[in-house]
Amino acid sequence: METITSRQNPLMTHIRKLAGSAAYRRQTGECLCDSPKLLREAAQWGADVRTVVSVLPWDGPLPDHVRQVLVPPEVMSSISPAKTPQGVLFTCTIPVLPVPETLPGRRYVVLDGVQDPGNVGTVLRTLDAFDADGLLLTGGCADPFGPKTVRASMGAVFRRPVWTCMGQELHTLLRRSGIPLYGAALRADTMDARAVELSRAAVAIGSEGRGLTEELLALCDGT
Repeated sequence: METITSRQNPLMTHIRKLAGSAAYRRQTGECLCDSPKLLREAAQWGADVRTVVSVLPWDGPLPDHVRQVLVPPEVMSSISPAKTPQGVLFTCTIPVLPVPETLPGRRYVVLDGVQDPGNVGTVLRTLDAFDADGLLLTGGCADPFGPKTVRASMGAVFRRPVWTCMGQELHTLLRRSGIPLYGAALRADTMDARAVELSRAAVAIGSEGRGLTEELLALCDGT
């Protein structure tokens, strides 16, 4: 167990950069998570936790390789992405998930241009609650491993796969997997969701402001 008291320590700088920059997260292959609950979820679901920074010693199980650091409350406040820090931050390796050849599951969600990290995390948490098989992001969605997204997912990001792909790549993948795509949109030919067979399907949801793009709507089997 280390103790760090300086806000200018290289680890503290690293954590602040992870909190603020998606490019830096991609460059380093790490993401930043906060709260004791998320740390317990990460440990339970086998996430590759690298460093734990806390105000009080962490008393939960952690692998031997995890670096554990104590900091005073004022340093925690300076590095936490949350307005009200919960006393525990940790870094994780971002899983590298190339788009698969096929999707073997039954139910998937597609997000198209959803830029609010809280919304991406909430959808991920919801599809996890419904035991869906994964999330596909297209059209420049919020970083699924940003601190706000991870927090809103309430640990679902450690349990469900998330892939990023282009529209045509998505179309090819779903066709190859035999999975129809339904878009959430109001049009003249829109079907009642209660009448659609969704036992094996993907459902696409568009951005908060404009909904699904015309490009993605053109790939849908129905709305």
